Amino acid sequence: MLTQFKHVALFGKHHPSPSIAPSMRKTLDEIAHFLMDQGCEVVVDADTASNTGLTGYPALDVSTIGSHCDLGLVVGGDGTMLGIGRQMAQYGVPLIGINSGRLGFITDIALDQYPNTLGPMLAGQYEVDERWLMQARVMRDGHCVFQAAALNDVVVYRGGVSGLVELRVEVDGHFVANQRADGLIVSTPTGATAYALSAGGPLLHPSIEGWVMVPIAPHTLSNRPIVLANTAHIAIEIVAGKDASANFDMQSLSALLPGDRVEVTRSAHRVRFLHPRGWTYFDTLRQKMHWNEGAA
Repeated sequence: MLTQFKHVALFGKHHPSPSIAPSMRKTLDEIAHFLMDQGCEVVVDADTASNTGLTGYPALDVSTIGSHCDLGLVVGGDGTMLGIGRQMAQYGVPLIGINSGRLGFITDIALDQYPNTLGPMLAGQYEVDERWLMQARVMRDGHCVFQAAALNDVVVYRGGVSGLVELRVEVDGHFVANQRADGLIVSTPTGATAYALSAGGPLLHPSIEGWVMVPIAPHTLSNRPIVLANTAHIAIEIVAGKDASANFDMQSLSALLPGDRVEVTRSAHRVRFLHPRGWTYFDTLRQKMHWNEGAA
C-alpha cells in the first residue's frame, strides 16, 4: 500500500517521568519502524528525542519539521496533542494522534490498534477535521504583557485563597455584563469536552465556527453559558479580586491585576487533524462519555 505521506515527524510526550521514558522510547521506535516499512522517511521532534533518549533518527526542531514534513504523528494523550497542535498549526502540517493517555478525544487511535489503522490512513483513507485556535493577550495600561494561543480554552479565575472575582465582559466592544464568579471560561468546540463541560457548558460540534463562554460558579444564577461566533472579539476586564490569573489550555499562566484586560480573538491558524475513515464526532462522544452503555 503506497503512502501519501513521504516525510513523517514523530512527537511524544515532552516530559515523561523517568519511569515511563523507556516504554515511551520503545513505543516510538516501534512506530518509527512501522512507518519506514510503509515507505515513509521518519524524523523525530528534537524535544521528544531529548526527553525520551530516542536515537537513530534525525532530530529536528518544530520550525524545520513544519518546513520539511507532510505529516505529524503524535503519541500521547490529549494534553500532548494540544501542545503539538498549537506549535504546528502555523505550518499547516496535518496531525494524527495515537492515544497512550486516558481520554483521547483528539488522540483517537488506540495504541494497540495503530498497525491496522495507520496503514490505510497513510494511503489516503482518512477523515479531515480542522479546528480553529484562539489567540489571547493580556493588556495592562494599553500594553500587551502576555500572549498565547489556545486550542481548548482561555480561563480567567480567582486566586486560590481569595473570594469571588468580578469581571466586566464585552463582546465586539459591547458591554455584556459584570459577573461575580469563581471565573469565566471561553472555550472552542475542542475545549467544550474539557473544563467548560465540567462547569455546565454545552457540547459544540467541531464543525460549528463558534465559541462558548461559561461562567464558573457564578454568584448570580441567571449568568448562563452563551454560544458566540468565533469571529467575536471578547474582552474580560478584572474589576475586583485578589490574585486573579489567566491560563491558556491549562499550560500558559499569567497573573492579573485589577484593570487588566484579557482579549480573545480567533487565530489566523487552524489545526488539521486526520482521523480513520468512518470516524465521526458522535462515535467519540459515545465512547469517551460512556453513553448508552449496555444498550443493544
